[in-house]
Amino acid sequence: MSESPETLKRTPLYDAHVARGARMVPFAGYEMPVQYEGVLAEHRWTREHAGLFDVSHMGQARVTGADAITEFERFCCGDYQGLKPGKQRYSLLLNDEGGILDDLMAAKPLGEDDGLFVVVNAACKDADFALIGAGLRGDARLTRLDDRALLAVQGPEAAEVMAKHNPELADMGFMDSRKLKLFGVDAYVSRSGYTGEDGYEISIPAADAGRVWDTLLADAKVRPIGLGARDSLRLEAGLPLYGHDADETTSPVEASLAFALSKRRREAADFPGANRILAEYSGDVSRVRVGLRVKEGAPAREGAEIADTDGKVVGKVTSGGPSPSLGVNIAMGYVPPGLAELGTPLRVIVRGRQQAAEVTAMPFVQKRFHRKPETTV
Repeated sequence: MSESPETLKRTPLYDAHVARGARMVPFAGYEMPVQYEGVLAEHRWTREHAGLFDVSHMGQARVTGADAITEFERFCCGDYQGLKPGKQRYSLLLNDEGGILDDLMAAKPLGEDDGLFVVVNAACKDADFALIGAGLRGDARLTRLDDRALLAVQGPEAAEVMAKHNPELADMGFMDSRKLKLFGVDAYVSRSGYTGEDGYEISIPAADAGRVWDTLLADAKVRPIGLGARDSLRLEAGLPLYGHDADETTSPVEASLAFALSKRRREAADFPGANRILAEYSGDVSRVRVGLRVKEGAPAREGAEIADTDGKVVGKVTSGGPSPSLGVNIAMGYVPPGLAELGTPLRVIVRGRQQAAEVTAMPFVQKRFHRKPETTV
């Protein structure tokens, strides 16, 4: 690794991780906990109970002003003008060639007067915020929230855990977003996460992070979870990790993220790289991200080549490993569209050996987001 201990940053919870015996590793410029008691145990605990994640390394910001939303849309492909108050939307920050610079969440939290609350990936946050901040016009302004921590509570018991601290949280549905009082402080809360489980992401002042962390862990349903299980959980959910499963050369269509292209934005073709992306959306695409079930041999990790049944290399694995929930090896990678149909037999090349694999549906493990029933008038 190019990062030395002297150059790594620490989240407000670094001491809390060390005190609980976490193994710390470099990640996105930070010293982060990769595991506490073990990846397998932490993965299973999150699937069965409630896991607590420190994601304070992520970038948080507010984009404000009368022009905030229309200006923010110039950098991404999401429809934020049409986003209802109290909702959050996943989108993609794009370059002029239609490549993905980052994926992000932006919300109009209930309880906030105007603008957007934005969360981006840790490794990209400085570049993201510099790009957006310098490019905003009119009265739109980006304000970094570097003085805030970000926690995630994920798992089937997350709602029960969080409702004890504010009953209002139980009424939230998937991708709802609110600004409210929680643990005695102003918090931004969304019912979302990156594990495939029900759960919440909670933005709080950094000065209160340790107290809130300990308060949550005092609940027997909650255990701390490291980056190792976070990665295996998101892989089972078929969720891409930026910098691995997508980068600035990858388009939303190639990455199988075309759902992030909001209808209004597609019709207006008013987002960066629209010519390329819309051509690919219509079928002119050379590669796509697929899920793979590795049917024999060792796990196919990032960088392993993918071959057709004749042994011709046709693509590359971008994420892969054992699935604790399924007991098999799974992976994601890129192949030509003609080889992307479900059930297509392929090969993965691991340490020079070809192993049987098959294109399979994602998510590998069913997502359990909490969606509120639609109301009719």
